[in-house]
Amino acid sequence: MVKAIKVGVAALNQTPLAWDTNAANIREALQRARAAGVSVLCLPELCITGYGCEDAFQSPGVHHLALEVLRELLPDTHDLIVTLGLPILVGGGLFDAACVVANGRPLGIVAKQNLARDGLHYEPRWFQPWPRGVSSTVDFHGEPIPVGDLVFDVGGVRLGLEICEDAWVADRPGAPLAQRGVDLLLNPSASHFAFAKHWVRQQFVVEGSRAFHVTYLLANLMGNEAGRAIYDGDALIAHCGRLLARGPRFSYADVNLTTAIVDLDASRMSRAKSANLPVAAEEGDRGCVRTAFSFPTLGPAASSRFASAAHPLPAWEESRYLKEEEFARAVPLALFDYLRKSHSRGFVVSLSGGADSSAVSILCSLMVRLGIEEIGRDAFLQKLSYIPDLTTAPNEAELVKRLLTCVYQSTRNSSDTTRHAARQVASSLGARMMEWDVDEIVQAYITSVSQALGRKLTWETDDLALQNIQARARGPSVWLLANLQGALLLATSNRSEAAVGYATMDGDTCGGLAPIAGIDKAFLRHWLKWLETNGMQGHEPLAMLAVVNEQAPTAELRPPAAVQTDESDLMPYEILDVIERLAIRDKLTPREIWEQIQAQFTSYSGEQLSVWVERFFTLWCRNQWKRERYAPSFHVDDENLDPKTWCRFPILSGGYARELRELRGSR
Repeated sequence: MVKAIKVGVAALNQTPLAWDTNAANIREALQRARAAGVSVLCLPELCITGYGCEDAFQSPGVHHLALEVLRELLPDTHDLIVTLGLPILVGGGLFDAACVVANGRPLGIVAKQNLARDGLHYEPRWFQPWPRGVSSTVDFHGEPIPVGDLVFDVGGVRLGLEICEDAWVADRPGAPLAQRGVDLLLNPSASHFAFAKHWVRQQFVVEGSRAFHVTYLLANLMGNEAGRAIYDGDALIAHCGRLLARGPRFSYADVNLTTAIVDLDASRMSRAKSANLPVAAEEGDRGCVRTAFSFPTLGPAASSRFASAAHPLPAWEESRYLKEEEFARAVPLALFDYLRKSHSRGFVVSLSGGADSSAVSILCSLMVRLGIEEIGRDAFLQKLSYIPDLTTAPNEAELVKRLLTCVYQSTRNSSDTTRHAARQVASSLGARMMEWDVDEIVQAYITSVSQALGRKLTWETDDLALQNIQARARGPSVWLLANLQGALLLATSNRSEAAVGYATMDGDTCGGLAPIAGIDKAFLRHWLKWLETNGMQGHEPLAMLAVVNEQAPTAELRPPAAVQTDESDLMPYEILDVIERLAIRDKLTPREIWEQIQAQFTSYSGEQLSVWVERFFTLWCRNQWKRERYAPSFHVDDENLDPKTWCRFPILSGGYARELRELRGSR
């Protein structure tokens, strides 16, 4: 009987419906695994088609092509046992499945039993859950292939599968599989990134390996697969409650392989000694697919490597500033993949000198720095080879300049402070900087409308309209610049602004992508201060951010004498963000929120807090249409406001009128 084997998990940067690219990445993973002496390889969920195909999963052509690509990949699996994920039609139902292939032969297909249906997941829209205990077959090029919750006995090594969500539920398929004597549990996953989610994922991998007395392998997607969700590339291998190996997160590579040597005798004896895992002897062979396979013999040296296996964390993951580090690494990676997969030639940012646009610009520059730092200049440029003349950039700073253009667009209400801050940020990052004045355009609009109405527009009577026209007047010229450069215009609105509609549609929301629309302003300001004083692990602090951080956030749309600030228009951002979470995440009523925050914000009167709660709900209901129109944003927090991935709310509603009357009555 086989005593020790080498196993591997591969993180892949796939793209929905990119058949050739996805297949090439799979082949690269297979080649690396074989060269590394791996016998069993776990690949991510739906790796053939891509996970984020959405309604394209309902196309018959997608299913036919997926099966064809599976057939084309079979010769590349020689000397390997591997999972290849694809959608499968069985008996009129569509299932999220993984085909287990050994040495070029498809052995059987396991379908997902538990579908993700919360948050950004809509799997039940396309797939059905596989009923436990049911078995069937599918025709694969004239050969019947078994489908079900199968166990595979390959050369004396038993393995079973949990597919992503299967491991996140209480009634995990892993328990009955363990009772059927599996040595390995493989989990092909497409588990999106959210702050601190990695540690939850690692916990169920390690705990699953302990409770089921197995070696547990989890392979995840990597990068920005389909536009909104980011995948951190988690690759985890655990054995009997001990983490053996984990791969790098937020990698710019297309393929990352993580391996470990596992002692099967140890897990088998652990199971044999356990009084809490009854073995289902009668069912052990039911639904078991057997095939011969020759595992390489691993000698004493392999055993010693197993005994000393380590999984060092990069320094940034051991930092107490993990959320700050994750944000600084996840969004630049997402920007990089969005850039190259959309074949855009760079980014354009309307840089106001404030926190939001400065943060977006910094994230773009980090994309270059972190990408080159990890995969090297040549590989980084190869991924962007469609951009003309990029390879002639002599250094990293010039690369940033060619990929990032910042524009300061002033009006008579703009200050020297913000102009200086914008120049400082762009110069420090190495971005290309442009400046122009749009005040003449603004005044032309005001004059035209004033003449048509037969009256003069004034700040006393037309405040909001006069503010908005300035923001909107900046849109056409910066769009023109982005179009001329073939670049992607980035919107700079944040999550707090989205919650209350404190953004001008077709103004500061202009853009094809909104990188920070999923992050709240309070954290964003904290993050910029952290970059100024601490800096990312392995990188110098960005001292120049002092010119941004010293400012009070302001739209600069009213005359300077008005001393406009965001928080005087709205409320303190810290309070706004707390109210938003209590209202939208926790679904509390206005009065319940008011009663709760009085104990938290004791420096403000109950009357003032009540006014702010009412203001939040009024603005929230009034501005759902804006949230529906925002450019796509990145999912970084499992509590965000994106109506396309997380938070559904009606555009037209009663506006909490009754609830707000109750709140006013309790003041």
